Amino acid sequence: MTELSLSRHSPMLDPTLHVWGWEVPVYLFLGGLAAGAMILVPLLAAREGGPSRALRRLAFAAPALVSVGMLALFLDLEHKLHAWRFYLAFRWTSPMSWGAWILVLVYPVSLLLALGLLDDQDGEALAARCEPVGGLVRKARAFALGRVRCLRRASVAIGVGLGVYTGILLSALAARPLWGSAVLGPLFLASGLSAGAAFLLLWRLSAEEKRWLVRADLMAIGVEAALLLLFALGHATGGSDAQAALSLLTSGPYAAAFWGLVVVAGLALPALLETAAHGVRAAAAIAPGLVLVGGLALRWIIVAAGQR
Repeated sequence: MTELSLSRHSPMLDPTLHVWGWEVPVYLFLGGLAAGAMILVPLLAAREGGPSRALRRLAFAAPALVSVGMLALFLDLEHKLHAWRFYLAFRWTSPMSWGAWILVLVYPVSLLLALGLLDDQDGEALAARCEPVGGLVRKARAFALGRVRCLRRASVAIGVGLGVYTGILLSALAARPLWGSAVLGPLFLASGLSAGAAFLLLWRLSAEEKRWLVRADLMAIGVEAALLLLFALGHATGGSDAQAALSLLTSGPYAAAFWGLVVVAGLALPALLETAAHGVRAAAAIAPGLVLVGGLALRWIIVAAGQR
């Protein structure tokens, strides 16, 4: 009996379940935000009349957001110098392998699309600022200009893959009852679309572009709310472990943050403000901020509660 007690309490056999800190939810949030931008910018740019100057420049946001997110993920790695090993092989059954290669594809596609969307004045100004590689920038832009339509499609496809991957990364870890749901992938994609629309709304876009983004955000919020309900129902009708995991969000230690930050501040209030704002500046600025807070809170709570 003594041997059994000593063995089962050995940290080598039962390590702490809480292994992910703030870096992972920040990475998942910024990845979802970048995915939303990669989907919405090309769709918005393809509309009749063309993109505004601000939207053209916002095409560079996706690689910047992914870079900051990957920095957060890098800080979380225990063996940082071995990160390059992810790219020595591709495993079809590994969500991390898929994610590693999707992140690589984000850069050429998003950067080429951004260069292709720039007008001649901004394109030349960028090349001049990038000396001594200005010639390379000009060649890349010339390549992108003739392939903008293909790059728009590729950006949407990779954005969808990136958004879904951020949820599958968790759902693949079925040993954690809260994460063992196929709904997490679509849920994080819908949340990323909403966050992406909110992020773009914070910039000086044209009035028509903002109206389009508000409609897109309302649709994404509706889908996110429906998927969140399915996520809860799946756990509520599951086994005792799944129900206990769900109770952490609905009535346990994370309930106040879940209901307050995710459901009310991240979904209900932005939907109400965007529906009733009708161009009111205060509401137009508050709603996107609430969506971003709710998107980060959703990932932070699910990552933390899943490790309880």
